[in-house]
This record gives sequence, C-alpha cells and structure tokens, in this order.
Amino acid sequence: MSTPVIATPVADTAAVQGGPTAGQRLTSFMPVIALVALLAALTLADPDFLTQSSLTAVVRTSAPLVVLATGATLVVLCGGIDLSIAALCSLSTVFFAMWLPDLGGLTTVAVIAAAGVIGAVQGLAHVLLRIPSFIVTLGGLSICSAVALVISDAGPIRVVDREATHWLTLYVGGVVPMAFVVAVIAVAVVGLVLRLTPLRTWITATGYSESAARLAGSPVDLVKVGAFTVSGAFAGLAAVMLVSRNFSGSPTMADNLLLPAVAAIVVGGTAITGGHGSVWRSLAGALVVTLLRVGLPIVGVPSAYEQILYGVIIVIAVALTLDYSKVSIIK
Repeated sequence: MSTPVIATPVADTAAVQGGPTAGQRLTSFMPVIALVALLAALTLADPDFLTQSSLTAVVRTSAPLVVLATGATLVVLCGGIDLSIAALCSLSTVFFAMWLPDLGGLTTVAVIAAAGVIGAVQGLAHVLLRIPSFIVTLGGLSICSAVALVISDAGPIRVVDREATHWLTLYVGGVVPMAFVVAVIAVAVVGLVLRLTPLRTWITATGYSESAARLAGSPVDLVKVGAFTVSGAFAGLAAVMLVSRNFSGSPTMADNLLLPAVAAIVVGGTAITGGHGSVWRSLAGALVVTLLRVGLPIVGVPSAYEQILYGVIIVIAVALTLDYSKVSIIK
C-alpha cells in the first residue's frame, strides 16, 4: 500500500507582490540618465541654458505637470489609466475662478476636494460597473470638457483677487519656485505613505496580478478607487498652480498636458501594464518632458512638432517598460 503524498503549496510571492525583474531595475535608471543627457545636450546647443534663471523657469513650468503625473501614476501602478486628468484640471481652473469671490481662501481646498470627488466617482464606476478604466476616463474627459465649456460660456474667467494664489508665486531662498516646492512635497507625501503603509504592496499586487492580489486578501477595489481619488485631487492641485500663473480659469487651460503627463509617467519607467514604477521616477520623467518642451525651440525645432515627439517618446518608452510576461496576446 503506497503512502499518499501531500503537496504543500508554495506561495508565489513574486506573483502577488510583483518583484521587479533585471530589465525593470535597469529601466528604473532611465529617467535620471535621460535627464542628465538632455541637460548636457541643451547646454551644448546653448551654453547660456545652464543658468539659474533658465533652470528656475524650467522647474516652475514643470510643477503642474509633476503633480498631474504623480496622481495618474498611482492609477497606472494599479494597472489602469486615467485619461481625464487634463480635462479635469481645466474644469478645476474654471471652478476656482467661479468660486473664488464667494469662498476666498478656502477656494483651493474646495477645488482640490471637488476634483477628488470626481476622481472617486470615476473609480467607483470602474470598480462597480466593471468598465475598463480607459473607457471610464475617456468618458470623464468628454464630460469634464463639456461641463467646463458650458459653465464658463466657452471662454476664460478672469481672476481679479490674486491673494488666494499669491503664495504659489513666491520663491524659496529667492531661487526655487514655491509651486515646484509644493509639487515635490506632494510627491514626497505620496512616496512616504506608500513606503510606510501596506498601500505599496496592495497597489503593486493589484497592478501585477489582480486575481492573485484578491486571493492574498488585498482590498483591490478600495485601492483602485483610492488611486482615482488621489489622481483627481492632484488634478485639482495642478489647476490651482495654473491659475496662479495665468490669473484666470479656462475650459481648455490644461488640455495640452495630457500627452506630456502620460509621457512623463512612461519615461519615468512606470510599466503601462501596472505593478512596477515609482512616483519619484514620474517626477524625473516630468522634468525630462519639460526640458524637451523648453529645449525644442533652442535647437531650432518648431513647437508644432511637440505632439509628434511625445507620440514617439510614449511608444518607445512603453516598448521598453512593458511587462510582456503579462501580455500573451497584443491587440
């Protein structure tokens, strides 16, 4: 009589936690390498570029993009995509201009909260209705754009009272723009929360293998809704930064930031399939994209070619960061 053999299952921690591969570790250095190389190339093209005033202008310009990319990175890490961030940011600038006369100093908090609620609604639609995030946020993009046009009468709304956003126009030490400091603080807060709480494991597991994450007990649905909420709130914060710079709210003010934000995320090494990436790398990616926007005129490339360049960057970066082990069939 043979003795039965009992097989002990071995926990596949890599599948649940999504440990980075050697290739993914290599791509993690990509944004820093690209940033240094781009700085060197622009300095060679124009020796006056590497000055305090030029670098200050670059980081000031990058602040809204850094915030947008950081919030959307959480959604991408979960394996989703948020295409509504730019339209929601534009709508939030209109909210700010309309609410400022009544709310005064509380307008910033109100706009960020409202944008966060809109993001949460999109997350709930994705989770409860089982609609792909691409479709949900594409619809959100259309809705936010239309609402912004309707409530603003399809035109900009001037912000006369500039005291509410004056603090964002200040400089720390007379050199570093306050808007960029706020952007870095926002990235640091998200990074610390992910590091010091189980959220990092839950988000990584959700993006790497949602079914495995559910089996491991991760609150997948809550994680996804939370990611969309933060993405929306950060779109509201980016809107406040844009209003402080343009002194108005406009239904199309941030529409040209969608492709740069996506480019910043993928250039930062975050896999579009989810499960691998970092908000800090998105910060570096946003700086790379901003340097490209500023540097194109320096090297004599017309600004009309920006969208072509972003498209090429996105395709190449996705090809380098895509986890092909998770995608057996490309459609």
